[in-house]
Amino acid sequence: MAKRPRFSEPTTSRRAKAACGIFLLAVTWAVFGQTISHQFVNYDDQTYVYGNPVVSQGLTLSGLAAAFTHTVSHNWQPLTVISHMLDCQFYGLHPGGHHFTSILLHGIAAVLLFLLLCDLTGAAGPSLLAAALFVVHPLRAESVAWIAERKDVLSGLLFMLTLGAYVRYVRKPSASRYLVIVLTFALGLMSKPMLVTVPFVLLLLDYWPLRRFESSAGTWKKDTGLTHLLREKVPLFALSLVSVSLTLFTQRGATRSVEEIPITLRTGNAVVSLVAYLRDMIWPARLAAFYPFPRNGPPVWELILCLCLVVTITVVMISAGRERRYLITGWLWYLVMLAPVIGIVQVGLQARADRYTYLPQIGLYFALAFLAADLAKSRKLRRLTAGGAFILIILLAWRARAEVSGWRDSESLWTHAIKSTSENDVAESGLADALLARGKIDEAIVHARKAAGYRPNSVEALNNLGVAYSRKGQFEEAIAQLEKVIPLDPARPNVHYNLATALLQSGRTDEAISHFEKELELQPQYAQARNDLGIALSQKGDLGEGIAQWQQTLEIQPNNLDAQCNLAWVLATCDDPLLRNGVESVRLAQRAVQLSQGRNPRVLRLLAVGYAETGRFPEAIDAAERALQVATEQGNAGLAATLRHNIEQFQAQMPLRDSTPSR
Repeated sequence: MAKRPRFSEPTTSRRAKAACGIFLLAVTWAVFGQTISHQFVNYDDQTYVYGNPVVSQGLTLSGLAAAFTHTVSHNWQPLTVISHMLDCQFYGLHPGGHHFTSILLHGIAAVLLFLLLCDLTGAAGPSLLAAALFVVHPLRAESVAWIAERKDVLSGLLFMLTLGAYVRYVRKPSASRYLVIVLTFALGLMSKPMLVTVPFVLLLLDYWPLRRFESSAGTWKKDTGLTHLLREKVPLFALSLVSVSLTLFTQRGATRSVEEIPITLRTGNAVVSLVAYLRDMIWPARLAAFYPFPRNGPPVWELILCLCLVVTITVVMISAGRERRYLITGWLWYLVMLAPVIGIVQVGLQARADRYTYLPQIGLYFALAFLAADLAKSRKLRRLTAGGAFILIILLAWRARAEVSGWRDSESLWTHAIKSTSENDVAESGLADALLARGKIDEAIVHARKAAGYRPNSVEALNNLGVAYSRKGQFEEAIAQLEKVIPLDPARPNVHYNLATALLQSGRTDEAISHFEKELELQPQYAQARNDLGIALSQKGDLGEGIAQWQQTLEIQPNNLDAQCNLAWVLATCDDPLLRNGVESVRLAQRAVQLSQGRNPRVLRLLAVGYAETGRFPEAIDAAERALQVATEQGNAGLAATLRHNIEQFQAQMPLRDSTPSR
């Protein structure tokens, strides 16, 4: 093993290490514990968790198989998907539990980082500072407070385990220890493929602090030379190559073409992003969930300035790194780990993302921490440095808490993003969607129009406009907006469904059926689309097919109240005796009453109708009278009048006949 660095401290006791670990977990909770009361947000959380039927049902054999054989949002990340399944298994769809898992993973990763650096360098102080900077920096808000970004904290934990396994192998090489490296690295890649740069990071650790490139005398050794170190990592490079190939294949539908974003713009944005991440690390003032890609790329003056700054920092790090190797390792760590997400291969329309700094900036944190320790030679300077570091951590934690609070729900998330950026169509669309969920239709239209103004071909903006107009009853305007979306992104989830709903409301039943079917081709497990297809088919007169769709809906989602009610109604009231099934109608209605806690008069009426079909008229009258009482209490005069008429029918021992589904 290499000599300890100049700032090496006496061996840190287990008790001191435990205290440092507890401190890191405590500050993790202090910053991120508030997320326990946060909600899911409308930024991929639906895709990954609460709107994903494979995930939301918890851990199942079919779900495990799907995790390895299917992608989510063009990403193959089976271990991340399984972690979401486990959360659903333990917590259901209560977001607090999902947030707790992310907090725990982040805190453990920080503790492992501290232990790793402390073990490698013998310097507990700088190691603790680096780990603390990692754990509380405001740039971590996106990675930890965003449930859909579980991939960051999970891959971060496995990244630390991989580095730890590598250090253990270096100290006492063996096949079994190398196998542990391969295993943890493979699991990390299955959490987030951004870890493809791990073999290069290991080479950087070989340079510092392991110093495996040369002997203590400065001469090359047969078992530590560059050729040997590269050959040693061939299996890891092979895993990285497989991961890169698989990622490029799965993301081919999301990757932007060079015609849409030319390579010159991507390169310019990449250089500016390198500096923007440094700026945000030093002064994290205007962070946002989404930074729109500049339409014409960065200004030439900004590009030249950023390029000069990156080159200058590189030259300074290399020059100073001759004496302080941690500077070279830290700076190259930052550049190398950012490479896969710097935007040369552009996925999405973001210019950059805070989450991309999760692991890359660790290199900068330990470089700064060890530089501070190296420069603090006297006892007085060491005390001042320690005091300054403590104040810095407190300030960053305070700022991070404020940043994390912006993730409490969708509306706050996008409102904050709009304030922090300009012409942000994604944020405007996200806010419009959040406002629609709260029934603020007119406000949603305002923000959706802004988004469309910033980017006329914004699928999200047009879709939100269509949904908003549909909810206002302006179905032709809704159809016009939604029909613009189809050519732009025919495979986009929910667009065909939204269009079908508007078409159905406009009486264009055949067109609605066509779009419901297209939606189900894209999302066969979309229960509500299948339920509404059943409604459209029944309105067309095809009750048999409608019944089949509702039955399939209940196979997908057994507690789907709409499907239970629609199926129960048709089984009890349709004119065709071959389709009627009063016994099954009663069973479904009883379950619907249970789900609605007996406080829905329409569901109680449904039970009454089922009883009447089976000839149980006294029970039908009793259920109808209960429905009448609830309807009267709720001030629903129209339904109350209908129920009085139904009670008269049931008293005359007449079942109800009506083929229209009860929505």
